[in-house]
Amino acid sequence: MTDGSERGAPAASVRRLLGTRAALWVAFVLVHALLVWLNLAAPGLPLGDVTGVYRVWAENASNGWLRMGIDAPWVYPILAFVPMAASLAFGTAWYAQAWLAIVAALDAVAFSVLLGSARLSRTRRAAAWWWLGFLVLLGPIALGRIDAVTVPIAMLGLLMAAGRPRVAAVLLTIGAWVKVWPAALVAALVIASRRRLEVVGIAAALSVGILGVSVLAGAGLNAFGFIEEQAGRGLQVEAPLAVAWLWQIVAGSPDVHVVYSQEILTFQIDGPGADAAAALTTPLMAVGVLVVVLLGVRAVRRGAVFARVLPPLALAFVVVLMLANKVGSPQFVTWLAAPVVLGLVYRPRRFAVPALIAAATALCTQIIYPYWYGWLLAADPAFVLVLSLKVALLVALLVWAVATLWQAGVRREPAPITG
Repeated sequence: MTDGSERGAPAASVRRLLGTRAALWVAFVLVHALLVWLNLAAPGLPLGDVTGVYRVWAENASNGWLRMGIDAPWVYPILAFVPMAASLAFGTAWYAQAWLAIVAALDAVAFSVLLGSARLSRTRRAAAWWWLGFLVLLGPIALGRIDAVTVPIAMLGLLMAAGRPRVAAVLLTIGAWVKVWPAALVAALVIASRRRLEVVGIAAALSVGILGVSVLAGAGLNAFGFIEEQAGRGLQVEAPLAVAWLWQIVAGSPDVHVVYSQEILTFQIDGPGADAAAALTTPLMAVGVLVVVLLGVRAVRRGAVFARVLPPLALAFVVVLMLANKVGSPQFVTWLAAPVVLGLVYRPRRFAVPALIAAATALCTQIIYPYWYGWLLAADPAFVLVLSLKVALLVALLVWAVATLWQAGVRREPAPITG
């Protein structure tokens, strides 16, 4: 007969093994190998944008025909072209593999910084395991879009924000000039950091420099083309507000349809009120961002420490950008990884709930895209329900982040950084 300590010995050994750097790095390699395989072999063309759009843009520029963002307005900020062009390094035939290698390498850098060089703490170990699980739940889209380039950059910036705010400002600003969303994290850093003037100065100077290079390259006003291109979009089928119209299709409305836009290369809602809803997203986003700013400023002015403010503030900004968005593409869910990982490093118990909600959001996303995306386009009730659940989860994340920011402005006790 064995006692409890003998029975618990194997479990303790497994826990010790899973807590090692070696186990985490093995898991990192396995997860990314799985995601690479899914991108290359899974149904639904997970790499459709990379091989069908990014590669064309890169080839056109390489041949001297058309440089997006310079010779013509572009949907992305100018630095988005860097990873797209770099993926041509081994020729057009290996474009997909080169893209995936670049994203995996960026993830590896962020993962290394997350683990740190000192003794591996429990908080960083938990955050690392969560991120790997999140990537698996999210599926191939976690690597297969330009957003995947910005997530590790944003994560690096947030992880360095406490000790190296100037480096964080550089990283987050670069991320914003690849895909706009990390600009919200710059705003969060400005609000939460005591060295906010340095952060603003660095972000502004770097932005001016990037714009200056773009102008010298011949961009002119095309350097700002991404603003106009985004403004001209309709209500995309995955957008949170689109759920109301999708349920009308489910109910049999003859006036609502899902159509394909040749201009933007996306599926959009066509029906009464859809254009008005798309136009409403911009002021709605502005109001949401303003509310989050005021909550963050309130918390800081009432003495809340950096570690208590930055994670929920960053999460609130990101979720507002996702909910009040006329696009709502599945890759936007990758944005959640950066603020949630930061929260798990700083306040792991407090961030357990949003970590679970974000993971569930990732799973809902993979159920829809890429494998069964056609069912959503056909407004199949089951998949419209999954999209509705995903939107509800995002709303729950925003409610949690707003409530936590409000509480941060009430409590004054110290919350030291852990990890």
